[in-house]
Amino acid sequence: MKSTDVPATVFILDFGAQYSQLIARRTREAHVYCEIVPHDTPWEALAARSPAAIILTGGPESVLVPDAPEMDPALLSSGVPVLGICYGMQLLARDLKAPLVKLERREYGPAELRVERPESPLFAGVSARSRVWMSHGDSVLEPPPGFTAIASTDRCNIAAIGDDARRIYGTQFHPEVVQTQYGKQILDNFLHRIAQIGDQWRMESFVDRAIADIRAQVGGAKVICALSGGVDSAVAATLVSRAVGEQLSCIFVDNGLLRKNEARSVVEAFKDVMHLNVIAVDARERFLERLAGVIDPEEKRIRIGHEFITIFEEQAAKIPDVKFLVQGTLYPDVIESKTPQSKAGHKIKSHHNVGGLPEGMLLELVEPLRSLFKDEVRAVGRVLGLPPQIVERQPFPGPGLAVRVLGAVSEERLTTLREADAIVRDEIEGEPLHPKPWQYFAVLTPLLSVGVMGDGRTYANLVAVRAITSEDGMTADWARLPQSLLERISSRIVNEVPGVNRVAYDITSKPPSTVEWE
Repeated sequence: MKSTDVPATVFILDFGAQYSQLIARRTREAHVYCEIVPHDTPWEALAARSPAAIILTGGPESVLVPDAPEMDPALLSSGVPVLGICYGMQLLARDLKAPLVKLERREYGPAELRVERPESPLFAGVSARSRVWMSHGDSVLEPPPGFTAIASTDRCNIAAIGDDARRIYGTQFHPEVVQTQYGKQILDNFLHRIAQIGDQWRMESFVDRAIADIRAQVGGAKVICALSGGVDSAVAATLVSRAVGEQLSCIFVDNGLLRKNEARSVVEAFKDVMHLNVIAVDARERFLERLAGVIDPEEKRIRIGHEFITIFEEQAAKIPDVKFLVQGTLYPDVIESKTPQSKAGHKIKSHHNVGGLPEGMLLELVEPLRSLFKDEVRAVGRVLGLPPQIVERQPFPGPGLAVRVLGAVSEERLTTLREADAIVRDEIEGEPLHPKPWQYFAVLTPLLSVGVMGDGRTYANLVAVRAITSEDGMTADWARLPQSLLERISSRIVNEVPGVNRVAYDITSKPPSTVEWE
């Protein structure tokens, strides 16, 4: 495959599943490019892009109700390999005239899978018995015509179906979750053995293709890039710089919402290490004015996004022929902000790169990372030769500390949070932890509590500490930090940060929570 060729694409039809993004992650881990699309995307639209395979996700609905989410029936006669997961398998069975029944009691949790047809290519390399994860309320009673039952469990006689001739398969269990013992092998079998897709999705290929795409989009026009200091904007800026060189001007806006000493270190890194043309703008007062009295985190994000764009347009007016604005939008930003994959999905939050742009924005967006997950962006950064201190930098929300100050934002509250956050980062970074948390920070809550310091009564702030382990932020678990480390963090914050008398540690995973508190 030439580096600039379009990769073989798997389309994931989303029926409102909580695991849609996880299916995409597993597919890309198999070095196969994929995209999540709405479940009712017309086959004509998919066919125009020559899909290599189709995966149907699970979903919260029942295929037995009249308004159940549907797919274009032309998909099943297209000849393209199809894998239906959970709801996707039930939909396959129903549309292919197999009987289904609603279970009296929903099956949820672990089960032992028995492979009934070990010769099935879907189960190549899979043990005769293994652990899988179930989550369903309907069950297939008989395979559709032309299909065979290829696996079962104690409570589910038909846990997987297959039609080798048509290359259509279904699993009642979820192969994408870690609780399914051979889930990765099963997905690899579908992608590589059944659909015969090569393992061609590599970051080197992405870089070459992205550079070619940027040149085609931008031409000879001038470009400005929004630098935040994070890995996303750094990689996006470097990609665009490789594509158009001196046509790019990077704008770093000090919005007053950054971490301790961050504004200075970011500008130095981009100028001295990455050798980019950087224009630094001090807009601290402007952002504080825009956020005055705002409590709702969604409103904070929108106001910050609008102010960013206003500043970029002001700066663009000073540079002749600027027509494009680069942003480090990632695939999770798109998914969480607009949930394009499913009408049944729920918007989690507006992302400042996606949901907060004013309709009258005069610049056209360049978003070279829009199809990538966070760990893929880091891989691109390594291919581009960015230094570790930039590539491995932990994620930081676009709206900055505004969404980690719960409630009204003021300079005083920002200062309190900066000092507490600096202690959290200093202590965790100084500890030999394996694995290192993926993200760690402090949150200033709106709660005040009674305490005793010295001989006096205090009524002061509660600071929460958040540390998580994750691959890409789509799912996360709380980091099991040593008690001695937590004790040092708590002691230092209470003793060194004025106005704080209590520290709490967040032990909630994502889901059900989000990484940030807002």
